Amino acid sequence: MNIQKTAIPEVLLIKPEIYEDGRGFFIETYHTEKFTRLGIPAFVQDNHSRSREGVLRGLHYQIQHAQGKLVRVVHGKVFDVVVDIRKSSKSFGKWVGQILSSENNLQLWVPPGFAHGYFVLSDTADFLYKTTDYYSPEYERTILWNDSDLSIKWPFPKDKTPIVSNKDLNGLLFKNAEYYG
Repeated sequence: MNIQKTAIPEVLLIKPEIYEDGRGFFIETYHTEKFTRLGIPAFVQDNHSRSREGVLRGLHYQIQHAQGKLVRVVHGKVFDVVVDIRKSSKSFGKWVGQILSSENNLQLWVPPGFAHGYFVLSDTADFLYKTTDYYSPEYERTILWNDSDLSIKWPFPKDKTPIVSNKDLNGLLFKNAEYYG
């Protein structure tokens, strides 16, 4: 497993080893001991989301029962975004973006204290993620995906509007969001 720190050091890019032969391939995507050594806690929930091209989901987080997420794409391609919302952090308000796809097999560790979202670049994408705490809708918050203070460089043509849920359309501006300490 190859681990790289991103521009926000707590957000990790993980490249699992791929074993290929004439039959296909094998990838170990999670190993408790290896991830524990990286400081990544145990997971309690697995989620699977399928979206079509042009869908943008996020930027989501839970203000209580904060979730760390190990995310990956098993079919298709997305642009994944992580925003630091830890007020005491040197990288507060900064974001990192990464292409995740079924071709590159990259995974991203999104620690608690970060908002997360992604934009689908392929016809469809199957997005899998493990979480360190359970989903608690009463604590879920959304930051507006196109907030000018964040200036996220989403990779869609300027003449196209992403497909966004009502919840995400009504996200708060970053300056009005609830942050972590």
